[in-house]
Amino acid sequence: MVAGMTRTPTRRLAEVAKKVGVSEATVSRVLNGKAGVSDATREAVLTALDVLGYERPTQLRGERARLVGLVLPELQNPIFPALAEVIGGALAQRGFTPVLCVRSAGGLSEADYVSMLLDQQVSGVVFAGGHFAELASPHEHYQLLHSRGVPVVLLNAAPAIDNLDFPCVSADDETAAAQAFRHLASLGHQRIGLVVGPEDHVPSRRKLAAFTEHAQRAGLDVAPVEHALFSLEGGQAATTRLLRHGVTGVICGSDVLALGAIRAVRRAGLSVPGQVSVVGYDDSAFMNCTDPPLTTVRQPIESMGQAAVALLVNQMENMAVYPEELLFEPELVVRGSTAPAPPTPIAQAAPASETGHAAAAADADAAGVVPDAAPVPAAP
Repeated sequence: MVAGMTRTPTRRLAEVAKKVGVSEATVSRVLNGKAGVSDATREAVLTALDVLGYERPTQLRGERARLVGLVLPELQNPIFPALAEVIGGALAQRGFTPVLCVRSAGGLSEADYVSMLLDQQVSGVVFAGGHFAELASPHEHYQLLHSRGVPVVLLNAAPAIDNLDFPCVSADDETAAAQAFRHLASLGHQRIGLVVGPEDHVPSRRKLAAFTEHAQRAGLDVAPVEHALFSLEGGQAATTRLLRHGVTGVICGSDVLALGAIRAVRRAGLSVPGQVSVVGYDDSAFMNCTDPPLTTVRQPIESMGQAAVALLVNQMENMAVYPEELLFEPELVVRGSTAPAPPTPIAQAAPASETGHAAAAADADAAGVVPDAAPVPAAP
């Protein structure tokens, strides 16, 4: 971001002029604070400076750039590129330049990105699926943004701690879990399991609460729960453990987890949906092209992304924005991965030996999942 410090002033003028499509003389007038330049051209030149990694002249550093950080946890899950497309497009329509910041193992952290964005006088930040939704993760960088008065919107969950006074935009996780459960129950499934993310993850905790409530209301004697990292391997390992309880239906906290669940079912010699039905969450790209097409709960990505940008811009324009959560209604999309419960219950796997337990634990560690959770008790 500061590599431009080593470039000559002449080269800087040429690069900025080319980026904006104006003359070098116009760029020079902007940088020297001279008259004769329209407000739109002036803003374009300053934004180009930020994008190209040049520091603004001292007299201009007090003004925020028209840059907005979009901080994502990954791009492998198709839901995050979809969010980036919606939010980036909405920002561009309002004259802002989105800056994509993606966390990676061994790479830059959220805190690192926040530091870089602050150095560039960023106008605001949108966090999607960030550390704010994880109780055990660091939150100091959010508090730093708050102390600097930088507009922030949190997307896809309320914060896990109470002192982050930022507006949030989320899909209703409890409703999503309820829709998935009622769908499987209506198909006659009596052994339904749940695969969600880590225990300190707010959306997962919400889905678990709704699942537990509905399982107890239905009086299910078996309703096991597994926690996993959000990956295909995590979903596979967690579902392998669920199958030991003889489940015929699996509800997953993401489409990626659901694809892992389908793999686990098939590797156990069973079929989807003939013997085990699987429900995902997100309705991310190409889930209608899987084999079988995935039944899933759709997040209203377009509406959520537009709302997040509107909340962010309102803050920039000093309009009243309250630190509350906007909940958007999800939608169950029924496809080919769910079917009526099999007429003959699936045989419950025999308890594993001590050696088998050790191997299963090793598999779980390799897949990044936590140990089995206790089944949900039947309603009294």
